[in-house]
Amino acid sequence: MIWYGLATVLPAALIALACVLQGMWCFAALLGMTLYVVLMDSAPLAPLAKRDDEQSLRLGDCLTICLGVVHFVVLGLAVWGLTQGTMGVWHVLALGSAVGLWLGQVSNPNAHELIHRSGRGYRALGVAIYVSLLFGHHVSAHRLVHHVHVATDKDPNSAKRGEGFYRFWFRAWWGSFVAGWRAEKARRQKRPSWKHPYLIYSLGAGLCLLGAFGISGGWGVVALVAVTGHAQVQLLLADYVQHYGLRRSLIKAGRYEPVKAYHSWNAPHWYSAAMMLNAPHHSDHHLFPDRKFPQLDVSPDLPMLPYSMPVMAVIALCPPWWRHVMDCRLADLTVRPSES
Repeated sequence: MIWYGLATVLPAALIALACVLQGMWCFAALLGMTLYVVLMDSAPLAPLAKRDDEQSLRLGDCLTICLGVVHFVVLGLAVWGLTQGTMGVWHVLALGSAVGLWLGQVSNPNAHELIHRSGRGYRALGVAIYVSLLFGHHVSAHRLVHHVHVATDKDPNSAKRGEGFYRFWFRAWWGSFVAGWRAEKARRQKRPSWKHPYLIYSLGAGLCLLGAFGISGGWGVVALVAVTGHAQVQLLLADYVQHYGLRRSLIKAGRYEPVKAYHSWNAPHWYSAAMMLNAPHHSDHHLFPDRKFPQLDVSPDLPMLPYSMPVMAVIALCPPWWRHVMDCRLADLTVRPSES
């Protein structure tokens, strides 16, 4: 579990130092979330071994809680640090980018891990993280829509073949908001409206914006919206990359085949997987959503991305480059891999 801790907490420590000390620490924080990750992934090491033992699972639980606390420290420090007016433009951009990347590539996978837990306290912490990212509706949309309709046209967060990220971005953001609302409404028909989760998401987001205003006034609100907006882009990039072009077969009108291992793209790169709490081992997660991150596995016979998740996210920002890299791989999946 040491690598999971180092890969997730080390960049948070660099961001905290950058917020307080500023200067070259801002660029160190950005490099810690970009070039350093690529270099570590290039080391010829196998993915971290799947762990089912009680001690590993207990340590994993401790890490998720720790990262949940660190998330709010980093977010508060970032709102304060970015608005002090003592940094140059390039320092602000470097620090803001590092914060957005950490929120999207570490806090988001951690919150994702938490909302799938059975314990109420874990789920509440995951919801709080997404609410602070001004993206609370993702909790409902992910659990009630994405996991039910993944790899079909009914899931706004499953990208179609040939669909560029920018077209997907708006469709997925708004589509998941509406689909999550409808799913919650359907399952809460006889419950009082004041208990609707979207009310909690909205009030929570309002409190976060109020807190940012309390820290640094109007510029604090701007800083919060900027870094959480960047984090939301990272979240949607992950959805885009992990399901691009993969579709479940329609068995008969209105019914699709069950979700299989070949309905998700995976990445075996060891360091970025540790940083993202094994989120790139995505097939295993969709087959077994209740598994904790140390239990997730990846095998070479699954749909495999050519580069690590963070690198693929950068490629997705250039749609022609993305299609050049990925569409030929989609064509190669005519013979489906095993469902292990």
